[in-house]
Amino acid sequence: MDTFFTSVFTVALAEMGDKTQLLALFLATRFTSKMAIVMGILLATLFNHGVSAWLGVELSHWIPDSALNWVVGLSFIAVGLWLLIPDKDNSDDSKMLKYGAFGASFLLFFLAEIGDKTQIATVLLGAHYGGVWLVLIGSTLGMMLANVPVVFAGHWLMNKIDANRTRQLACALFLIIGIVTMVTPFF
Repeated sequence: MDTFFTSVFTVALAEMGDKTQLLALFLATRFTSKMAIVMGILLATLFNHGVSAWLGVELSHWIPDSALNWVVGLSFIAVGLWLLIPDKDNSDDSKMLKYGAFGASFLLFFLAEIGDKTQIATVLLGAHYGGVWLVLIGSTLGMMLANVPVVFAGHWLMNKIDANRTRQLACALFLIIGIVTMVTPFF
C-alpha cells in the first residue's frame, strides 16, 4: 500500500499548477462535455503512466543495486527542486479542438505529459518500488484527483488554491522521498 499511496500523493501534489492542470482548465472552458474531457484525461494518463512505470521498472534492472537507491533518491530530489519552477502553458492547442472533447483531451494530455514532471515522477516511482500496477493505479488516481475538480470547477477552484504553497509542499515531499530512498539501505 506504501507504493500506491506514495504514488497517489506525489503525483497529485506535483500536478498542482502544472501545465496539464492548466490544460484541463483550458479544455473545460472550450467544451461542455465534462465527462468526455475526464475520460480523455484518464485514458491518456493510463497510457502515458503505464509506459512510464514500466520504463522505471526496466531501468531499475539496468542500474546496479548498489547505485539504484542513490540514482533514484537524487532523481527524486532533482524533480522536487524542479517542482518549484512554475509551468507556463505557451502552446497553441486550438488546432486539436477539432477532435472533440474526448479526442482533444486524450491527444493534448498524452502529448503534454511526455517529459513532464509527473511522468518523470512515475518513472522514478516505478524504479523505486519495482512494480508497474500499483504505481500506475496510484499515479493515475493522483492525476485524476488533481485534474477532475479543475474540469468541473475550473476558475473558482484555481482561485482558491495557492499554487506556490502547493509546489513547496510537493517539493518537500519529493525531497523527503529522495532522502529516505538514499538512506534506507543503511538501516
